[in-house]
Parts: sequence; structure tokens; C-alpha cells
Amino acid sequence: MKLYNTLTRKLETFIPHDNKEVRIYTCGPTVYHFQHIGNMRTYISEDILEKSLRFLGYNVKRCMNITDVGHLTSDGDTGEDKMEIAAKRENKSVLEIAKMYTEIFFKDMGKLNIKMPEIVSNATDNIDEYVKIIKELLKKGYAYESGNNIYFDVSKFPSYYDLSRKKADDLQVGSREDVQFDSKKRNQADFVLWFNTSKFENHALKWDTEIGNGYPGWHIECSGISIKYLGEYLDIHCGAVDAIFPHHTNEIAQSEAYLGHKWCNYWIHMAHLNDTTGKMSKSKGEFLTVENLEKRNYSPLAYRFYCLQSHYRNTLSFDFDKMNDANDNYNKLINKIHSLKENTNNEQINKQIYDSYINKFKECLCNDLNTSSAITLIYDLLKENTNNNTKIAIIEQYDKVLSLNLLNKQIITIDKELETYINEMIEKRNIAKKNKDFLLADQIRNELKEKGIIIKDTREGTTYELIK
Repeated sequence: MKLYNTLTRKLETFIPHDNKEVRIYTCGPTVYHFQHIGNMRTYISEDILEKSLRFLGYNVKRCMNITDVGHLTSDGDTGEDKMEIAAKRENKSVLEIAKMYTEIFFKDMGKLNIKMPEIVSNATDNIDEYVKIIKELLKKGYAYESGNNIYFDVSKFPSYYDLSRKKADDLQVGSREDVQFDSKKRNQADFVLWFNTSKFENHALKWDTEIGNGYPGWHIECSGISIKYLGEYLDIHCGAVDAIFPHHTNEIAQSEAYLGHKWCNYWIHMAHLNDTTGKMSKSKGEFLTVENLEKRNYSPLAYRFYCLQSHYRNTLSFDFDKMNDANDNYNKLINKIHSLKENTNNEQINKQIYDSYINKFKECLCNDLNTSSAITLIYDLLKENTNNNTKIAIIEQYDKVLSLNLLNKQIITIDKELETYINEMIEKRNIAKKNKDFLLADQIRNELKEKGIIIKDTREGTTYELIK
């Protein structure tokens, strides 16, 4: 399997540290608001990664954090805590906000068929772990106290800029993307490990610890949770491209300074989803969520299909014309596969074709998770000159990774082609009833019912709906 490693800027053969198990850490959400569909694209890609590894025979252990404290409005350690802002906005406690948006996030993950990692841990549940790491960093001289806060000294970590490929001289103090001025720092690129009372005296969540009465910085949370649950050696760390600097850069520095050895071998980053105004972002105010898509009568899995037709490292542009096309193509695909299932018999699976298509699928996955080629394979398979049992068996395997519910028992959506067919059948039935051919009318009703469509005769005419 080959994966693109941000650390080396190369496509590399994946070799896990321990052949028995692949350890993956994925940055979870800061639960101060709904997750927009750009966020969810990242989680879809990470889901594909985990399921691909499992499909290829690896054992996978994956961990994800839930940030419910410590993430400020600026990644450079300035501004207010996002959770505090949300609590004020909605007149709730920070923990109520965290609980509400975590539950919504989990529901959205389910709607998109994203497998929940084995380990999901709240930042607030791991304070002792952060304190342990920070104490060791202070002891080793990588961290220092200043103005009642504790900072990591990046000058003590020579490879600090390796992941981002930035240069210290190029960073602009005051830029949100780079560093924020803080008179307490030795170097302006230094970052906070622990905020004490000097930051926000009335901060809602604080802990009385050996290193002070305060709360953790955002970056230390991911290192602490990953090391606690996945051990000292991490195979893959995932996240969106905008987390490369400073978040992932800081994670590497504090983790390797604490552990004394290389921490993670492969860094995999997912590109942004852009709308008509640029990168989709909560800071713009209005943003699209999974619920918004549902209200517009799109299946969440049609959006997953939309995402899988593009490579995870390519920026994906979103507009509703493209979403309409994806929705219609997804519906057509589901209905074609459903038609195959209706016309299966007891023919034996063609092993040669089965093995060939499974191997082609594995090649797509091994080529840096090339899901667009994997989707094309499905269409090639549908045109293949073989029996339907073979096609269904292959699609069943593909869907273990793609997770598009390709083999649903009932039709769950109506595309334009199916709509035309239904209307034609209703018209034939109306003619049959007019000719008092009630046997044919019943046959048409039953045929539609077998396809998951129920028709109803009303004063306004004949209507139809999907069987729930």
C-alpha cells in the first residue's frame, strides 16, 4: 500500500511499526458548533483509510479526540476559548454545549456511514496525562514557565519546521496562520502547553494540578490522548491540511521531546472543500451541514458519493448543480444494483472475474486511496459480461470500504430514470382500469410494490411513495 506522506512530500510504501496492528490517530472535532460538510469530508476520507487497511488485511486500532476545552479562536494561542464563546451564544454551560454538539456529530457520522473509531476520548477526561507530559517537558528543559503560563520552547527542537516546511524568518507575527504576539513568550513561535489564571481568570473549566490551577492548551490534548491510548509509536496521524501548522507541527515537537524518539511515521492530510466563496468555514457565519443537505432532500450518502469521486488530496469544490448530479447518479447506481438483485438466480459465481475485480479494487486502495477509480470500477462491473450473482458478490466486497449502502434491500431514492418508469407504469395502470382489466392493474401495482414503490389512488389522481 502506498500513501502520500506530508512529512516527506512523497508517495511511500506503508510499513507499520508493529506488523500485528496499525495505530491511527485522527484529530476529532471541537464541539462548539455543528460540523460543516467540509469537516465531514475529512472524516469520510479517514473512514476510507481505516476501512481500506482492514480490507487489505491489516488490524487497525484508531483513536480520536473530542475537543471540549482549550481550543482558542486563534490557533496561535490568542482569542477566547471556542467552547466559552458557544456557551455564551446559546446560554448554556460549556459541558452542555459539548454534550449537545458531540451527540449531533455522532449522528452525522452515522448518517454518512463513517465508522466510529474504537477509542473516542474527551479532552477533559485526560488532564492527568497532559500534566504528566508537561512536567517531563519542564524537567527536560523543553518547556518553561512565564507569566504564570507554561510554554514549549521551539528553539530547543531543531526539526520543528520539518512537517510544515516553513522557515522561522518567514512567519509573520500577528498573522492568524502563523504566530500571535505574546510578551510572555521567549520566541514568538513558542506555544502554550498550559494556561493558568493569567489567561482567563473566569474560565469555566479549570483544574487544580501540580502545574497550576488552569487548563490545557489545544495542542497538548492530541499528544496526550494519542500516547495514552495508542502508545509511544504511532503509525498514521490524519487531519485536514489546515492543521499541518501549527497544530500538527506542535504535536510532533512536544511528543518527540517527551518520548525521546520519533513518534509518527506517516502524516496524511485531507484537502479542503470549497464553496463559491472559498474554503468552507464556520467563521463565515452561514455554512452547510448534513442536516441542511437532508432538508434539501439529498441523501447523506449521496454526499459521501460526491466526495469519493474526488481524491482526498485534491481540493473539492461544492455547488448545488454538482450535488444534484451526484445525487442523481448515486440514485441511478443504487437502482441499477437493486435491479441486479431482483434478477439473480442460482448461477455459480465466476471466480476468475470475481478475483480480477477484487484485485483491481485493491490496486485502487493501495494507490493512495484512489476512490474515484474504485467508483469507476463499479460501472465497469455493471457492464461486464457475467452473471448477476458474481456482480452482487463483488459489489458486496466493495461496499465494505465505500460504505454507500449499495445493496439496500429496498430502493431508498428515486432518480429521474426511475421516476419516468413509475409514471409510465401508472399511466398503463390507468388505461387498464379504464378498460376494466383489473388483473393487469393489480399486476402493475404488485410490480411496483416489489420495487419498493407503493401507489395510492386519490381524488386528485394516483400518487406514489417509497415503502418505509
